[in-house]
This record gives sequence, C-alpha cells and structure tokens, in this order.
Amino acid sequence: MDHLPCFYAPDTAAHDPQFWMLRGVPMANKETAERADRLLAGIAQAGLTVTDPPVTDRAPMRAIHTARYLAFLETAWEEWQTAPGAGAEVVANLHPQKAHQTYPSGITGRAGWHMADTGCPLGRHTYAAALRGVDTALAAAGAVTGGARAAYALCRPPGHHADADTAAGHCFLNNSAIAAQALRAHHDRVAVLDIDVHHGNGTQEIFYDRADVLTVSVHADPDAFYPFYLGHAHEVGAAGTNLNLPLPLGSGDDIWLAAIDRALERIADFAPGALVLALGLDAHERDPFRGLQVTTPGFARAAARIKAAGLPTVIVQEGGYLSEDLTHNLAATLRGWIEAP
Repeated sequence: MDHLPCFYAPDTAAHDPQFWMLRGVPMANKETAERADRLLAGIAQAGLTVTDPPVTDRAPMRAIHTARYLAFLETAWEEWQTAPGAGAEVVANLHPQKAHQTYPSGITGRAGWHMADTGCPLGRHTYAAALRGVDTALAAAGAVTGGARAAYALCRPPGHHADADTAAGHCFLNNSAIAAQALRAHHDRVAVLDIDVHHGNGTQEIFYDRADVLTVSVHADPDAFYPFYLGHAHEVGAAGTNLNLPLPLGSGDDIWLAAIDRALERIADFAPGALVLALGLDAHERDPFRGLQVTTPGFARAAARIKAAGLPTVIVQEGGYLSEDLTHNLAATLRGWIEAP
C-alpha cells in the first residue's frame, strides 16, 4: 500500500461565501467550509493524515495569473466597502466581453472585468484563503518532486474555473494550473487531467497556447451545463495540446471510465514527466448538480486506472458539493489510489 501525503490549510475555512444565483434566484452559496470538513473526514476514512502546508514562494502563481488580477484580488474587498451602498461581498453586476474594451479604474468596473459570473463572491477572507489554497497545491507538488509517487491537496476555494485574469464558478486562483507550472520546473512536459463534472475552462484558457502542458478534461457536455462557452470537442489548443471529452448529461460509470481511458491514451502519447489530476467529485450520481451519474465505486476504479499510468501525480481537489456522499467518494478515490498496484 502506497503512502499518500495529504495537505490542507485550516485557515482556508475563513472563506465563507454567501451569495449565489441560479436562473435569477438568489440563494446560499454552495462552496461552504463544511465541504472541507467532509473531505477531511474522507481522508481519515481512507486511513491517511493531513499536514498543514507552509507558506511558500508563490512564483508559480505569479507565472499563471496576471499582476493586475492579483492586485485586484488583494485590494477589492476593502475598496468595495468604500462604495456607496455596497454589500458585504464583492459581486459583479456587469460582465464585459472585453474584446475592444478599456480597463476601468473604479472598483465596480474592475469587479466586472475580473469576475465572470455571480458564483465567486469575494469576501473579507477570500484572497487570504485562496493564497493558502495555492500553498496547499504547491506543498503537494513539492512532495511529488521530492520523490512521492503522488500527493493530495485539499484546496479550498477550488480553482479550475479561474483563468489568468478572471475569477469564476467559486474559483479565484487556479490551483491545478499553478501545480502544473511548479512541476514544469522539473519536467519538460506536464499533463493536467480534469475529471470534475464541469469543464476546467480556466485551466484550458491558461495553457491553450502552450505546447509544454497538455490539458485534458472529462466532463458533462457544456452545451446546456456550466461553463457553457468552453469545453467542446473542437477546442484542441493552438499547439494541439488540449483534449475535451464532453459526455451526455446523466452518463454513468461505463461511459465516464471509457472517456478516462481515452484521456489516458492521449496523455501517454504526450509522454509527460508528471501529471496533475484535477479531482472533482461532483460527477457523483447524488451530487446536487446531477450532471453525471458516477457511483462511489466508480471513483475508486478511476483512481486505480489513473495511477496505472505510472506518472508522478499531484491530486488537486476541485468540485464536489455538499451531500452525504462527499466523504465516502473521497475515501473511495484515495483508497482506490493507495490500494492499486
């Protein structure tokens, strides 16, 4: 049985987003601190322990995200509080298309520029938590470059919908992309495999023009599912290093695992030195979003197949929303990994 280092920063629990909107109806945000509690229980259920990651050099983050965007995340909440009638969280009320538009100086305009949707409210503690999420991903990457076969990063908030300059879908800093960038310091080529029910649109955008990082995503068809505008099969990347495998809504284990097999074949052809697994558990049949119908044993089977690829792997937590199954799904995934040959 393999040892699997696991990392989590308890201070990320201070990030407590409130606002969310679905089809015009305001409601409670789904990315709650309780998610981490349930995932921690899954780590314990798998017989593993957790290490608090150190604050580290975040140079890979600065290589992935623009300086302008990082400055916005750092100062936006305090600036927002000075705006007349501002709410408790930064929530953009406009979303420019940007093609031929000018970057504004005011906080309302900049919020719209840097926030793609209403699913990423920015509160008092959001940026500090996101930075610690980055530290968590980098600690796992460091464990792998230090010789571990794999390591798991319980990152919160998640990251794969954030691109270089924009927050979206509960995500602010792209932990998976940052881990891949850190691995690039040790390997000529790195692959990212995203198995979240939602397409990893931010990760795709970040690496779309690069030939040194292959991005592969297995997800519910975005034609009628978030993030809608990216994640289609025809998006292959400027250098041919992007593969999307969108699945019909409601697909179960067999279709999902067959897509993962195809993803692993493409990754093997690319021959990377290391892999980032963007682990979403929201493909589960009882996840609140109901995009796919993967079972708990299905996650264990996927983990064993991905491990069999034989690549040093950083497992970065992405989605998986509040349900009674979240703990068991992570435990099954981690057990599937550590018990596989």
